[in-house]
Amino acid sequence: MVRNPERRTALIDAAIDVLADEGARGLTFRAVDARAGVPVGTASNYFASRDDLFTQAGARIHVRMTPEPAAVETAMRPAPSRELVTELMRWLVQRMSDDRTGYLAMLELRLEATRRPALREQLTRTIRAGYDESLAFHLDAGLPGDADTFLVLYLAMTGVLLEHLTLPGMLSDTTLERMVESVVTGILPAR
Repeated sequence: MVRNPERRTALIDAAIDVLADEGARGLTFRAVDARAGVPVGTASNYFASRDDLFTQAGARIHVRMTPEPAAVETAMRPAPSRELVTELMRWLVQRMSDDRTGYLAMLELRLEATRRPALREQLTRTIRAGYDESLAFHLDAGLPGDADTFLVLYLAMTGVLLEHLTLPGMLSDTTLERMVESVVTGILPAR
């Protein structure tokens, strides 16, 4: 395998674009080469198989979706409260909307994982680690709610993101900001 990390990252980002635009069936080495604007055969020199490309795309999406530590530090300046959780959830939705391609590609990977056990294992590990890290952050920061409350918030926000990024017209009568506020206030009791 070729060892140019910048080109590998560019190819994985191209694979993410292909996943978002064409779905898992459209993810071929040739499609990645075309999207990346590189000679035919380049992607196959960097990835052992399509399965390798799928799993590396999943890992890269996770990296793209993780906020910078300095941004987290800034976001956490206010005192822990339901209002802060609402702002954090708005920030989450904004970050995912800003990388809509990455989020849609992750949804494609999740569907493909139902048919590929190795991908399912890798995505489960990656997403579970992110969930556990977020839960620990929530609890350590003293944000309102226990582990069960966090789980419900996680599941609700996953649904908000799914609706917003796949069928935005479905809830077009409710602003995204209001939707996030409704989720958080419905889950977290007022203090």
